[in-house]
Amino acid sequence: MHPFPLQPGDALIVVDVQNDFLPGGALVVAAGAEVIPPLNQYIEEFERQHLPVFATRDWHPSNHCSFTEQGGPWPSHCVTGTYGAQFPRQLRLPADVRIISKATQAEADAYSGFQGTDLAQELCDMGCRRVFIGGLATEYCVRATVLDARAAGFAAVVLADAVRALDAHPGDGERALGEMRASGAEILRVGEPSRAQQ
Repeated sequence: MHPFPLQPGDALIVVDVQNDFLPGGALVVAAGAEVIPPLNQYIEEFERQHLPVFATRDWHPSNHCSFTEQGGPWPSHCVTGTYGAQFPRQLRLPADVRIISKATQAEADAYSGFQGTDLAQELCDMGCRRVFIGGLATEYCVRATVLDARAAGFAAVVLADAVRALDAHPGDGERALGEMRASGAEILRVGEPSRAQQ
């Protein structure tokens, strides 16, 4: 039983659930693997209702500006074509998933799935008006994707059971949820009925 009513114009965006952000990866979100079971349930429901599923991914060149070797803040991660950049096998993405690759140029970083991609155009072309967003990490790529979705005019629902924070500073994840809520996004927790009716 899903705690929200889906309708035409809805889309699911799975943000950066990649091996390098999971245990054993290069830039681990400690509880990152916990998002996979709920995301699989959401994916299954969107598939059942013939609604689109998008998956964003970091897809970095080996000399990307965000890497510490280039003076950036992060260890090398999600390098194009490597195991770390792949989606984990446990994540059951549909055969027709629309993959959005971001931060593909060495000189430009991108946290949001909308930044430097055609995600907004694809959503508009498909008649999507509301996006449900889950994935990693809450205060970085999830936050940026949600805020950009709102800025682009989409209603946004954050799947709170299917996001986890890096929490480099304790409370970063909760603060990000507050910021997303302030932007007009709904924070949906399992067991609570969605109020997002369009």
